[in-house]
Amino acid sequence: MGKRRLSRFSQLVCAGVALIIAVLSAPALAGSALPKGFVYLRDIDPTIVQDIRYATSHNFVGRPIEGYLAGECILSEEAANALETVQRKLAEKKLSLIVWDCYRPKRAVDDFLQWSKDPTHSEMKSEFYPRTDKEQLFALGYLAKRSAHSRGSTVDLGIVRVGSSPEPPPSSSQPLKSCTAPKSGRFEDGVLDFGTGYDCLDVLASTSNTLVGEIALQNRQTLKSYMEAAGFRPYAKEWWHFELANEPFHDGFDFEVSAPPLSSERPAR
Repeated sequence: MGKRRLSRFSQLVCAGVALIIAVLSAPALAGSALPKGFVYLRDIDPTIVQDIRYATSHNFVGRPIEGYLAGECILSEEAANALETVQRKLAEKKLSLIVWDCYRPKRAVDDFLQWSKDPTHSEMKSEFYPRTDKEQLFALGYLAKRSAHSRGSTVDLGIVRVGSSPEPPPSSSQPLKSCTAPKSGRFEDGVLDFGTGYDCLDVLASTSNTLVGEIALQNRQTLKSYMEAAGFRPYAKEWWHFELANEPFHDGFDFEVSAPPLSSERPAR
């Protein structure tokens, strides 16, 4: 093959490779299609407030968690529709749901496990687990090696007043506030008083713990009642954690939490 033909052949190969890269990269930038049966919560009910903590550094680990590429709530369609039902009822009282975690990839659960075994990183202890030994978080039931979240029908949530706005997440220069402190002394996330902050890995987070006071207990019972009426069951150790009783999937998934595709690429409901 002559030099001219070889040069032309090389150009065609390079152009072909560039085209393949562009085609493969475009969907990743725009967001990936979800597995069948899953939806973005904002497509079902955009009025539900989302603060997906594991896509940020404001969580008990102190950094974004593996598998969270975007702050998006992804759920099974059944779970998302059930939350829409709750949201409609709360809207009548000028209240709204706020979700902190929805579908959770298996790799995120593995990330939690590896973090729990690393004694060198406890940066967020004073806010999220001030009275709990980090190495005991799995044994005490605050974290699970196989999380129900990975099945896509479990959600962590609370209730906010419509129009309320939380404070910005604390910067690295600001002192952390204990999740077990009274509401005025905790991070202000705009949520009604539930007795502790979200993801407070402490006995005070147990739904029926009377030490949180009457108002917090009433708010916990209100949230529990609304969620149970919509088909969810609570978790006794965490007032914010609910699983859809008749969940459609019984095995966990490991696809990443990514931004939704462009509107023109999304399937019609």
